[in-house]
Formats: sequence, C-alpha cells, structure tokens
Amino acid sequence: MKIGVVAVQGAFIEHQRTLNKLNVENFLIRQKKDLEQPFDGLIFPGGESTAMGKLFTELDLFEPLDKLIKSGFPVFGTCAGLILIAEKLSNDDKKYFASMPITVKRNAYGRQLGSFETKSAFADIGEVPMVFIRAPYIDEVRGDTKILATVDGHIVAARYHNQLGTAFHPELTDDVSVHKYFIDMIAKKV
Repeated sequence: MKIGVVAVQGAFIEHQRTLNKLNVENFLIRQKKDLEQPFDGLIFPGGESTAMGKLFTELDLFEPLDKLIKSGFPVFGTCAGLILIAEKLSNDDKKYFASMPITVKRNAYGRQLGSFETKSAFADIGEVPMVFIRAPYIDEVRGDTKILATVDGHIVAARYHNQLGTAFHPELTDDVSVHKYFIDMIAKKV
C-alpha cells in the first residue's frame, strides 16, 4: 500500500511521520507529475484551506485531484483538509473539491487562542487524543455519511464511503489509530 500526502502547505510532514510509524509506504505530492505514480490513498493535511486552494490552481493540481477524488479514490482530510472535501461551508461561499456530503463551519472553535486538546470516543476505535487548532467542525451530515466522533455536541469526524474527515489533527499526537482506520478503510477492513 502507498499513500500520497499533499504537500503544498500545512502539516504534511507530521502525516508522513505517522504513516512511517505504521510502516506504510508514502510520498509527498508537491506537483502534478507526482500524481503519475501508482498509489492507493490521499491525505489532505491541516493548514490553511484558502492558501491550499490557490496553490492547487497555480500548480495545476486541482483538476487531477478533483478527478481522482470524484472517481471514488480514498481520501483523508484533517482540519483544513476537511474543509477542502466538504460539499458546503456554513460560513463561507468558497468550495473546493466538494466531494463529501457534509456542511462544515470554518474556524468554528475560534482563532489560534481557541486551540485545545481533548480525548473522545471515535467509532470502531475507542477513545483517541484530539488536537484542535483553529479548527472547523461539521454542522451537518447528509446521505450515507456516518458520524464517527463528537466533542461537546459538535461532529468532529465523519466518513462517507472512501472519504474520511476529521476536524482535529491526529497526526499531532503519538496515537496512530485514526491513520490505521484510514489504511483499513482502503484495505476494506472497516
């Protein structure tokens, strides 16, 4: 198995480290030619979704990534990555890949000072540590979307077919269980 981690901006190195802990082959996607190799899943890291969206266009990555995701390719978005795959944003008119039938609220927990850490139950895993940095949360899920985790009544993780989204940063903890969940999704074990 081989996972591509989008590396135009944000916390991509931390995702790579987590995949390395799981002994999962991975590589960074920085330009269009990086998509030419065979791989099995895609991770959009946290960072700044607006900056990422602009860079995808400038680097001619948006269209090939969009086509890949819309074909049903497995994708995992954390924080800003969740915003990128959300079908709607409740407090912004922007849309990016809009592939997951959810509505996300950007910066829902406030600015940098609203950042926090907690632990909460995650479906099929158990309790996991969660790091929230200027985090969004999911206002609404639609269709076959499954809620995987909540914190203080807000949805912070969901799955739709081959798409996984978290409002928190599992890559910023020592716990590898959320990444393993994604790997198992690809291998059809969950």
